[in-house]
Amino acid sequence: MSTQILDKTISRDGTAIAYWRSGRGQGLVLVHGATADHTRWEAVRPLLEPFVTLYAMDRRGRGASGDGPAYRPAEEAYDVAAVVDAVADATQSPVDVFGHSFGANCALEAALLTGAMRKLVLYEPPVSVAVPPGWVARAQELLSQGRRDEVVVAVLAELAGLTPEQVIRSQADPSWTGRVAAAHTVVREVSAVEQRRFEPARFAGLRVPTLVLAGADSPGELISSAAALAAALPDAQLRTMLGQGHVAMLTDPPLFVAELLGFLHPDGTALA
Repeated sequence: MSTQILDKTISRDGTAIAYWRSGRGQGLVLVHGATADHTRWEAVRPLLEPFVTLYAMDRRGRGASGDGPAYRPAEEAYDVAAVVDAVADATQSPVDVFGHSFGANCALEAALLTGAMRKLVLYEPPVSVAVPPGWVARAQELLSQGRRDEVVVAVLAELAGLTPEQVIRSQADPSWTGRVAAAHTVVREVSAVEQRRFEPARFAGLRVPTLVLAGADSPGELISSAAALAAALPDAQLRTMLGQGHVAMLTDPPLFVAELLGFLHPDGTALA
């Protein structure tokens, strides 16, 4: 596993957004989901670095990134676009983007803001899901009591559908410390999902080739949301990973990497 090099760019509202560079080859920006930071990718990083150059973001409010004075979901899209544009300018080449869960929503919206994306992969973006009534209020109460780890467990188990065994594996992952540290971002992100209304027509002109991934064992709403998005995009395909749920990068890293690189580099050039 190679050393990660920290870079930063400035988003539209003046917030500094950090991203960590490692590997070699075609650029791939990684956009993590709720509570996580760039350490979320440690299980797959050694499998990807021989073939692509990774640019693993810390989304705003965690890790080495800054945060704005007031949270607006739209700014997250500008954050991703800022990183994509910075990498494209530095490499003089368009870059690929992978987004997971809430990060996939951010990556999707960013695709409307930049022309520097080559391909886009979205893993179970919650573009159209319902948040259980009272969930946000309960998370706020847990935060007020300092029970940050319980907030993260609730996100994984109740919203993402992880099994008890998968939650335990997540707690043992190097990303867990960062997840707990970013627990305060859960309320604002889940609230954004709760308020979102998916408008397929907004993406009718999006020409970035896109792969939408879903796990066959994921909650039904996440699977349906992925399918609805794939159907709405003009150049998209849907792939369902058998035996997987919302975190295939943790439960089956080789399968996840094969799906990702198989779409980004179908001719095998990244594997040469």
